[in-house]
Amino acid sequence: MIACLLDDSSVLALGKGYPALSGFIVDAAAGRAVLSVPALCLCAAEARRPGIAEHLGMLPVDIEPLELSAAIPAGRLIGDGVDWRIAQAVAAARPSAIHPDGRVILSVDTARYQGTGVEPIDPGVAG
Repeated sequence: MIACLLDDSSVLALGKGYPALSGFIVDAAAGRAVLSVPALCLCAAEARRPGIAEHLGMLPVDIEPLELSAAIPAGRLIGDGVDWRIAQAVAAARPSAIHPDGRVILSVDTARYQGTGVEPIDPGVAG
């Protein structure tokens, strides 16, 4: 099973019917994938498209809360110059006790991640 994070760009693309992301939703519903959206990514998407958070709430996607254990590394990344809209996703993608191999970030705006140490995947780009 694959564990993926959706950033704000992928949430917005999903809301527009991006086919490759729709496939991940189907996989999540079938138990073949676990999809999560970091709270800061969801806030950024909601700011650009009001109502997208409610739409996402009806899908088999978990929202990663911005608890202290997430706020500290995300805040440090923001302080280091990482865009706030992706900072929580970057921190959550790194290896942890729960996800020793880290997690894949699905993004349709992968260029924003340059220099963060993570390499997101645009699911619509053939690999």
